[in-house]
Amino acid sequence: MWDPDSLSRVSDDVTPLNRPRGPFVEGDLVQLTDPKGRIRTITLKPGKTWHSHKGGIDHDSLIGQPEGIVVTTIGGISYLAQRPQLLDFVLSMPRGATVVYPKDAARIVSLADLEPGGRVLEAGAGSGALTCSLLRSVGVTGSVLSYERRDDFAEVARKNVATWFDAAPTQWELRVGDLQEAQIESGSFDAVVLDMLAPWECLDVASRALRPGGAFVVYVATATQLSRVGEALRASGEWTEPRAEESLVRTWHLEGLSVRPDHRMIAHTGFLIVSRRLAPGTVLPLRRTRPAKGAYGQDWEQASTESS
Repeated sequence: MWDPDSLSRVSDDVTPLNRPRGPFVEGDLVQLTDPKGRIRTITLKPGKTWHSHKGGIDHDSLIGQPEGIVVTTIGGISYLAQRPQLLDFVLSMPRGATVVYPKDAARIVSLADLEPGGRVLEAGAGSGALTCSLLRSVGVTGSVLSYERRDDFAEVARKNVATWFDAAPTQWELRVGDLQEAQIESGSFDAVVLDMLAPWECLDVASRALRPGGAFVVYVATATQLSRVGEALRASGEWTEPRAEESLVRTWHLEGLSVRPDHRMIAHTGFLIVSRRLAPGTVLPLRRTRPAKGAYGQDWEQASTESS
């Protein structure tokens, strides 16, 4: 059986999770940004040339140079050369499943209260975007165990995570399979994060996997899923009162005295619902707040009966 504590003992075999610093070297990911803000990402290889419609840029002209320089093609187009941040990589990475956007990944890390040495169980690895954030948060002394049902999605996630960290982290294990069928040692994780169609089906295994007080965070796309998860958490009696939210990001146009909201924004991408594992045998005090009129109408009662 997988030992979640085995990765807490740092050894020479543990993969460093910090990104390269200093001058560009062979194998680095480099983000080239033109004057219009358009981005191209290349992997540095000696002797290679990146071509655009207005000339190319030799990789050798970047290798050994500091980050944050400007390089110009023979056609006179200048590009800012930097290593990409994780948010840039996520939005441009090859995709199997839809990625968890950086704004949601950052919030998940916060809601799960992740820190170095943390042990995380993830289900629905998708394209590996959220996995990268989870791994960086728990660091070299932590561990992440990911489940993904589909082989093709798992392969995309494996390649993306290995690309970002320059190698597949030894602190990470990716299993192809159904979390519901997983053999998880009781109380072996500090946080469980789910991104799947029917997360309410995994409440039992999540409850078994989490230590008392551990965080349970679920990412869902629709309000129907959100309601179903919330009511399932309440019905089980093993969780704190669930809380739901979404994150909206609006950028601003900033030029001289022309300061105003941009016309476009990153609005709804998904809902987050969070709860924490109660100690065994604990019974929460009765809720003092009354549900809204009609909150548990005939349609909800019928759906509950059919699902039970």
